[in-house]
Amino acid sequence: MQSRRKHQLLEGIARVTTAAPVRMDTAAAPAGGAPPPHASGPGRDAPSVARGPGMRPHVFTLSVPFPTPLEAEIVRGSLAPDAEPHQRVVGKNLAVSGRILAVRWEAEDCRLLRISVINFLDHLSLVVQTMQHYGPPISR
Repeated sequence: MQSRRKHQLLEGIARVTTAAPVRMDTAAAPAGGAPPPHASGPGRDAPSVARGPGMRPHVFTLSVPFPTPLEAEIVRGSLAPDAEPHQRVVGKNLAVSGRILAVRWEAEDCRLLRISVINFLDHLSLVVQTMQHYGPPISR
């Protein structure tokens, strides 16, 4: 039930901000291929996800469109400082491409992955509601 509520909330955010669909993908990383490294820095938490031999991580990606690239950057800047509580087992990367905020998680434990995604959606909702309350940003 909570997962469905989060999905509906996220769809509502996309409709309110751009009237475009939000894209969510889940998959396991390729068996033989190494996942992209997670460097520390703005929008990046874990240097890598701890993995046992032969284990494939769970991967979840989320693309959220915004009306302007500036708004996407503002949201990324607001969410990037939130370090992942389980940095050693959950990796999170935030990136902006044009007006799209792309978020990628990678984790061995699907429960911790779910918790991380739900917490992120809560923070995303708060940031978007705040931006809606104060109106569009003014370019400098």
